[in-house]
Amino acid sequence: MTAAVEAGSASGSARKFKVRPLHPDFGAEIVGITLEDAVGEAMFAEIYKVFLDRKLILFRDVDLPPSVQVAFARRFGEVQVHVMNQYHGYPDHPEIYLLTNLDVEGRPNGRHPDKGTMYWHTDGSWRPTTGHATMMYSEIVPEEGGETHFADMAAAYDGLSPEWKARLGGLRAFHNLDFSRTRRHGHEPMTEKQKAEVPPVDHPMVRTHPETGRKALFLGDHAEWIDGMDYEAGRALIEEVNALATPDHLVYRHRWLPRECVVWDNRALLHRATGYDPATQRRVMRRCTVLGDRPY
Repeated sequence: MTAAVEAGSASGSARKFKVRPLHPDFGAEIVGITLEDAVGEAMFAEIYKVFLDRKLILFRDVDLPPSVQVAFARRFGEVQVHVMNQYHGYPDHPEIYLLTNLDVEGRPNGRHPDKGTMYWHTDGSWRPTTGHATMMYSEIVPEEGGETHFADMAAAYDGLSPEWKARLGGLRAFHNLDFSRTRRHGHEPMTEKQKAEVPPVDHPMVRTHPETGRKALFLGDHAEWIDGMDYEAGRALIEEVNALATPDHLVYRHRWLPRECVVWDNRALLHRATGYDPATQRRVMRRCTVLGDRPY
């Protein structure tokens, strides 16, 4: 069902945009306004309400140069400069994490740029101050594959039994980028300097959203061990809870088109990319992650 939302414009006149649900429980396409409209003071307040309510917003067919993407991301808060600087594709915009499988001549190089993105995770959970929002823009998309899937961690928590909620309520897991990037998947080893900048950090396995107050599961692929538990027993529990957080009926599968901008709430969703053939297909995506607060 499509809903209309009205907001004041800079000139004082009312502007309307439509909200089209992408999944019964979360996700919304914003229709009827431009990104320039969306970042305006009055309009952004209404857009942000939709973002909090639906956890993910989509703008289709938009022109989003790197400088404009960073500026839009800053409307949500401080933008992260990722510790893995080999992904900084724009010298003037280190906030952008560039995911591309193209060589210098624009041809597929046969190498997936970031295999770690293909496992359920939430951006920046390996930092004390975790991801608030992530903004992804599609420049070039493959004909097959290269989707992004999203799972609702708040709905997953709501669906747990009282026994599971009691079991997880006091547990904390350590999130470790070196674990997920290097030792778990053997991809893009981190340098010693990079590892020193982001040591493992612990977060509650059930977090409270700082703006909506909803509780949500908070794990994903960056979570390595559970505080106070045997390592292997903790690993088994993390994998079990990750599966509980991602049942099919709580997943929205986004098939990208070129020139789309998606912004999602890392405090409420897990996400993962799907595979594609990097030897024959071309995929170029630009990502900004906005920092939030320390989970509680």
